[in-house]
Amino acid sequence: MAIITLTSDWGTKDHYVASVKAAILKMKPDASIVDITHEVPHHNLMHASFVVKCAYKMFPEGSIHVVDILSDSSIEMPNKVVLYDGHYFIGTDNGIFALIFDKVPEKIYEIEIAQDSGYFTFMARDLFAKVAVYLAEGKPIEGLGKPRKDINNMLMYQAFIDQNMIRGQVIHIDSYQNLFINITENLFKETGKGRPFKINIRAHGYSVQKISTSYSDVNEGELLALFSSGGYLQIALNRGNAAGLLGMNIGDYVRIEFE
Repeated sequence: MAIITLTSDWGTKDHYVASVKAAILKMKPDASIVDITHEVPHHNLMHASFVVKCAYKMFPEGSIHVVDILSDSSIEMPNKVVLYDGHYFIGTDNGIFALIFDKVPEKIYEIEIAQDSGYFTFMARDLFAKVAVYLAEGKPIEGLGKPRKDINNMLMYQAFIDQNMIRGQVIHIDSYQNLFINITENLFKETGKGRPFKINIRAHGYSVQKISTSYSDVNEGELLALFSSGGYLQIALNRGNAAGLLGMNIGDYVRIEFE
């Protein structure tokens, strides 16, 4: 039985999450529904895409991911269902798919089935839930609409690379105030080739000269760098607030210099 995940900026104090789950369960009482998060900052595609990108790979292939951020469809930004990396993604094509994916999807379809109400302000409940149940029942993606060749493009911050340096940017700050940098472990290894290095952090001349494997590798209150389970460089403070200490925000730079 396929898993249906939900990601949104609805929060949890209103009825939105329950309404979407109710819509799914009404059509498929045995549906398996998992919340990825509903605490995305309002309308923040970058935050949503980072969370989904890190989480979806942990689910089995065939899982169905409903992503409801800025779901106000138009001719330029239609609602789509996309098969990528063996997973289905449902949402408005406002750039969110391009931010999640690293390569061309296997299949792209513009959703053309009718929604279940005359309201157009709650796509997740009135349309995306219906699409998710359709796929969870094992029906073919081809029955949902017309095939499309591409998705709307939107680029996440890209790291700048030269022979002896990588310059990255903060792309995510989690609830612990850890900083996630758009430098992957593969990129670090390919560029560094085992050389000594220094990670220079913009604020106050802080730097780190080794990669840790856990937060407890340093003393409480000390700064460290490690690669997160999602594969991105993370700057953290053992039992502390790295973003607050460093005064850093999304888009700020981090630089790795190799000898």
